[in-house]
Amino acid sequence: MRPPAAAGRRDLTTGAIGPTLIAFALPTLGSNVLQSLNSSINAIWVGRFLGEGALAATSNAAIIMFLMFGAVFGFGMAATILVGQAMGRHDVEAARRAFGSAVALVVGASAVIGALGWVFAADILRALATPGDAMPLALAYLRVIFLGLPASMLLVLLMAAMRGTGDSVTPLWFMGLSVAIDGGLNPLLIEGIGPFPRMGIAGSATATLIANHVAAVALLGFMYLRDMPLRLRGAEWRYLVPERSLTRTIVAKGLPIGAQLLVMSTAGLTMMGLVNRLGVETAAAYGVSQQLWTYIQMPALAIGAGVSAMAAQNIGAGRWDRVDRITGSGLLLNVGVTGAVVVAILLFDRPVMTLFLATASPALGIARHIQLLSSWNFVLFGMAMVLFSTVRANGAVLAPLAILVVAMYPVRLGFALAMRPVLGPDALWLSFPLGSGASLTMAALYYRHGGWRRDTMLAAGPGVRHGHEARGHLPAGEEPAGMIHPTG
Repeated sequence: MRPPAAAGRRDLTTGAIGPTLIAFALPTLGSNVLQSLNSSINAIWVGRFLGEGALAATSNAAIIMFLMFGAVFGFGMAATILVGQAMGRHDVEAARRAFGSAVALVVGASAVIGALGWVFAADILRALATPGDAMPLALAYLRVIFLGLPASMLLVLLMAAMRGTGDSVTPLWFMGLSVAIDGGLNPLLIEGIGPFPRMGIAGSATATLIANHVAAVALLGFMYLRDMPLRLRGAEWRYLVPERSLTRTIVAKGLPIGAQLLVMSTAGLTMMGLVNRLGVETAAAYGVSQQLWTYIQMPALAIGAGVSAMAAQNIGAGRWDRVDRITGSGLLLNVGVTGAVVVAILLFDRPVMTLFLATASPALGIARHIQLLSSWNFVLFGMAMVLFSTVRANGAVLAPLAILVVAMYPVRLGFALAMRPVLGPDALWLSFPLGSGASLTMAALYYRHGGWRRDTMLAAGPGVRHGHEARGHLPAGEEPAGMIHPTG
């Protein structure tokens, strides 16, 4: 699979906002779809060749890896914001400095977590009460996945940083490369087809490990071949030694971003526990609904990524006149695209659900009822994500975390628990739009009245506008363009 001849990087501080946002978000959406399809295809291989016990093992491992991913993912997102702001100001050196510190921090942290995870994998699985039959399979799978964690996180960081420079096309090509290798090697390594060893469930994890290493090395090579902005040469290699101020900024901003993933995942696990109490049929119906929700929320996540990249570059360039218009375009695009996907799912949910459930299954009717009550919440969820993406682009990360905590726990789970005696299972399904509505309301209030515009992750340079004020020169003692400051 060959990347396109021309790089996909674009200046996000000029031109029509709507078309630019769509052009940026579509490749990101493609990357998300490929990643989800890869997980589904791998699950098919594992289930077909190794059975239900192996599928249960990969599910247990997936929960752990999501938590580990969240621990370092925020660092990469914080670095992406720094890169985007620096590129908006055409300060490539500052972008490289932020990128170099992020690479050292993310790869170092993931190496430590991977090593500890490999050693304590059995204890972690026992703490999760992994079923005895699945335990040896889950252990073999998880240990290989932990070994590949540094390469996996490096690949994620490289792709996110490239989006920060305005290039969402190149990450799509290399995500495609990773998916092709992973999906192709899975059956070969699981069953030992041809010259490949028969590794069982460890073969599935090894396929992922190989795919991520190949894609990460290939993407790095492509960056140097095309002389892309973030490549480091000569004296720039010193940027891989983390600078204290940059490290403080990345950690201070990255930890709350990673915590948002943990909040959402723990709230999801709690909701799953409530659903499991309703019986096997309802749990199966909820599982099918979650499969559909994975794809419903993808446009919102892609649009949010586009808004974040565009807002970061325009904030870095001092183009505050465009930031509100970028946010407005993101909100409208989310309503149109996510709304259309929700309507399509509601109209054609039965044939899609029968891919997972028998046509005579009682769970089918329950799943359709869940979709009717809950699926439209992703329109509200997507709008909140757009607002979060804009304020995070200027380094405001604590408010979105606090809003998510309130929306997920006191509002969503609180309503589900309090109203279950009155509404029955419908209290659970209605809690989703209620939680998303609360999140959107609080996000809108913070966007309108909060102090996020006063925050900064980069010091202003000559002629750069901050907030609504323009400065034509540097005050005494101020540092030159691209100096990066940690903020609270």
